[in-house]
Amino acid sequence: MADTPLPSSFDGDTGFYEESRLQKFRRRLFEEPLIPLGCFLTCWALLGATKSIRAGDHHTANRMFRRRIYAQGFTIVAMVAGSIYWDGDRKKRKEFEGAVQDRKNQEKRQAWLRELEARDEEEKEFRARVEKGRQVEAERKASALTETRSVIEDGEGCRDGTIVAAVRGLWQGRR
Repeated sequence: MADTPLPSSFDGDTGFYEESRLQKFRRRLFEEPLIPLGCFLTCWALLGATKSIRAGDHHTANRMFRRRIYAQGFTIVAMVAGSIYWDGDRKKRKEFEGAVQDRKNQEKRQAWLRELEARDEEEKEFRARVEKGRQVEAERKASALTETRSVIEDGEGCRDGTIVAAVRGLWQGRR
């Protein structure tokens, strides 16, 4: 049998996917740059409100809280608009990724089937060798038994012709 393990659908192969997380993040960042901008503006408004509250300037704090609401609204509008704009491309990308996944699954399945067929052939060869060895051993035992019977029946190699003398003669190697 081969020493290599059988392929599995649970391999955890990192090269199995087309793009890494970093590549996906960069692609999404360039596809929809307004969403990170809205997140940055929201954080900036919260930071400004925090500083204003600590400084005791309630007028500036309220203005920064309003800016945070506007920034969050901008972010949500950017997400919805980007989702609508990129919807067709995302569908095409999902179809493409599905086709790539199907192709890879088919290749993996074919490799698995080839491996199973190779192991089946090895098993058949092994069983044939074992069966041939058993037949050779059975033939050897049968010929030895036949030879023993002929010596015992003929009474060759012994002076008095008894079975005990024939076996003794076989044991001593006269025949």
